Amino acid sequence: MLNKLLIIIPVLNEVNNILPIIEKIFKFLPGKRKHILFIDDNSKDGTREKIFLAQKKFNKIYLIKRDRKLGIGSAHKVGLKWGFKKKYEKIITMDCDGTHNPIYINRLLKKLDKKKCQIVSTNRFLDKNSLNDWDLWRILLTKFRHKLIQFLLAIEYDSSGAFRGYLVKNINIKHIFLAKNNSYSFFWESIFILSKKYKIKEIPIKLPGRLSGVSKMQIKDILFSFFYLIKIYIRK
Repeated sequence: MLNKLLIIIPVLNEVNNILPIIEKIFKFLPGKRKHILFIDDNSKDGTREKIFLAQKKFNKIYLIKRDRKLGIGSAHKVGLKWGFKKKYEKIITMDCDGTHNPIYINRLLKKLDKKKCQIVSTNRFLDKNSLNDWDLWRILLTKFRHKLIQFLLAIEYDSSGAFRGYLVKNINIKHIFLAKNNSYSFFWESIFILSKKYKIKEIPIKLPGRLSGVSKMQIKDILFSFFYLIKIYIRK
């Protein structure tokens, strides 16, 4: 198989983070046959132009351009569909804001290489110091969401994170698309669905604060996610 590894990175106004994330990926994954796919939701800060420049400097960097903000979950679906169609062996999904350190990619891949699971995800709660850089309100909100999802959906994983690995040939992409949400709830909804069909493993991760730019999550996203969680709980 020619296409070994695809790293999917959705972006929206991340101009200062494009080159640092690319350089770290190439630093920590030397020699691997790897491609990077950015999905851009019509950034206005020069993000696309920075990706174009990176394409001239580095090989195998791709870009899917979308004409408006369609949601982080939607971006992951588009990227995964692209990767499955191209028949990559493994796919990693991650954020571009600096909170997902590429040093963990090799650890995700090693878990997949053991072939005892089809999906590997990162877990922020296995390391007690993981969230030390965060504001108190964000820590409380994240832990509350984690416990609420665990209680209502009876899943043990840190399900709301985007830093994951997929063993493509052992997964039916139709099962990923059973998760209907196109925003932040896509992450926990997809884990809820996939955990019933596949073996999922986790690795501990330290998650620093965002290095540059601002978070795209708004109060309305938090409220919608809560009501959507209740909806899924009632239906399960």
